[in-house]
Amino acid sequence: MFPLSDAKLETADASSSTPSHARDLERRLLRKLDLRMSITVLLYALNYIDRSNVGSARLGGFEKDLHLQGTQFATVLSIMYVGFIIMQVPSNMILHWLERPSILIPCSMALWGVVSALTGITKNYTGVLLVRSLLGFAEGPFFPGIIFHISGWYKRDELAVRTTLVTCGGVLSAGFGALIASGILSGMQGKLGQAAWRWLFYIEGGATILVAICAMFILPDFPHNTRWLTPEERALAISRLAEDGQGRADELGKQTTVQGLRDAVSDWKVWWFSVALTVSYVALSFSVYFPTIVATLGYDTTITLLLAAPPWVLSTIVAFVMSRYSDKKRKRFIFICLSNALTALGFIISICTMNTVARYVSVFLMAQIAGGQIILWGWVNNTFTREPAKRAVAIAIISGFSAIGNIIGSYVWPLQWGPTYRYSSAICLGALGVSTTMFGMMYLHLKRLNERIERNERDGKDIDISHIGFRYLL
Repeated sequence: MFPLSDAKLETADASSSTPSHARDLERRLLRKLDLRMSITVLLYALNYIDRSNVGSARLGGFEKDLHLQGTQFATVLSIMYVGFIIMQVPSNMILHWLERPSILIPCSMALWGVVSALTGITKNYTGVLLVRSLLGFAEGPFFPGIIFHISGWYKRDELAVRTTLVTCGGVLSAGFGALIASGILSGMQGKLGQAAWRWLFYIEGGATILVAICAMFILPDFPHNTRWLTPEERALAISRLAEDGQGRADELGKQTTVQGLRDAVSDWKVWWFSVALTVSYVALSFSVYFPTIVATLGYDTTITLLLAAPPWVLSTIVAFVMSRYSDKKRKRFIFICLSNALTALGFIISICTMNTVARYVSVFLMAQIAGGQIILWGWVNNTFTREPAKRAVAIAIISGFSAIGNIIGSYVWPLQWGPTYRYSSAICLGALGVSTTMFGMMYLHLKRLNERIERNERDGKDIDISHIGFRYLL
């Protein structure tokens, strides 16, 4: 990814600075980078809104107007993930090869904004199914591209907080998207002869296109080819990643995109994470049906959508706190367990009672799954941090394969199981237990690898040079 001769020269220049000057320069670099990267909060929010606004549209007559019956609504939700899965690996390979996330990511965003807006003109099941299929292809490059993008800038003990900063837009949009939908559904009915749910897609799709255009001028590329970095900042950005164990400066970029594909496919850890996340996403399926779940409290559409926001606001705050401590303690799995335990408690309460207050408390607890999911992606980045090409493909495989869980999860909340949805909560609870167990087994494996590396270094035995000074974060 990085030009070798330039990396050697610039790393040497960066190391010649005094320690205090280097620290000040690093702080300025991170402030500048964080300011630019902060737009990804909005990008991710719009990504989630355009993917899940069909759930809010459901409360505004979407199913009735399009004459959907039986499991057709669930199919409308799940069909998007077919294109989503297909696009993950090729798009991240192209991103690694082209090295221009400031172009590729906003272009993907503008395209899905157009497709999302077109949902508003659909007239029947066939039309909405086609549009949702195209939406999956358009949105596919975004999530793995963003995760790979931030891993090309930040050190391992900075990733959890930055991943939270990036993805909290999706968590917040689960709540505030409902607030926006509430305003549109209550105020736009009949405007220009259009149903309010159609305006929901027009307005949110149009906003996505406008933000995508702005993002082209704000997002950075990678350290070696971002134009607004000074030579000194560029040298520091490259050297600090090398010193963090992401490869020596003279080794970075030696792996080709095709080699990265081969190495990622042959690494069992990639597939283990993929399956574990697939099961985890079945448990996360409640987030798409969140307005439907909150509607079981018995309030009208406007109040229901307003009540859907606070759980995700609290979830975002908790996710920031957890990710901050996760980076500070350089721990991952323990925080994922804590998040999943709170979520499991929410499912248990939902299964055991129909009391209005208790069920509303349960959705606050369910929403705490967000913190663990965000830290989990930091853990994935940490585990495959050594080779950029392999990491790009590994992230895409894990993200793409795990989307199968979203397809399955789309059928976990059928209307006939309401209003209690006890069977749905029980399925999610079981999936959460299985995925947490699988992550625990990965934790034990990585812990043994760290112990073996430390033992070999202590005994002076030959070890893989790529692991000298390197430890997996647990």
